[in-house]
Amino acid sequence: MLIFQCVDKKLIKFLLVGLINTAVGAGVMFILYNLVNFNYWISSASNYIVGGIVSFFLNKYFTFKNHEKSLKQVLYFILTLAVCYVLSYLIAKRVVYMLLSTQSEKLRDNISMLTGMCLYTILNYFGQRLFVFAKKEVNNE
Repeated sequence: MLIFQCVDKKLIKFLLVGLINTAVGAGVMFILYNLVNFNYWISSASNYIVGGIVSFFLNKYFTFKNHEKSLKQVLYFILTLAVCYVLSYLIAKRVVYMLLSTQSEKLRDNISMLTGMCLYTILNYFGQRLFVFAKKEVNNE
């Protein structure tokens, strides 16, 4: 099964890189939202702009050991991050707002951002592994 093929050393490395990205990106996100008073979307997007740059290089060379030099790969990476971000944070915000409708907007947004981070991690792993840094099959016919 596909899910079991993806649980290996690469997943562990991806999660380690994710810890670094989370520390940096989430720090930026929560500081911008709670201290600088930026809105939900700017704060959460800043997380992925900052973390995305670090993530690209760490995952490319450390996690997936990919040395391809390609603008196409960079564009796929950006596209993957953007799609994962929008899906994750849109779903998280809608679900959390529905489940916690009686709570303050600040609490709902903070929980939405945490939930969005979790969804993003799952979607992004599969996007990077199967789409961005996938090993090309060599056909020896």
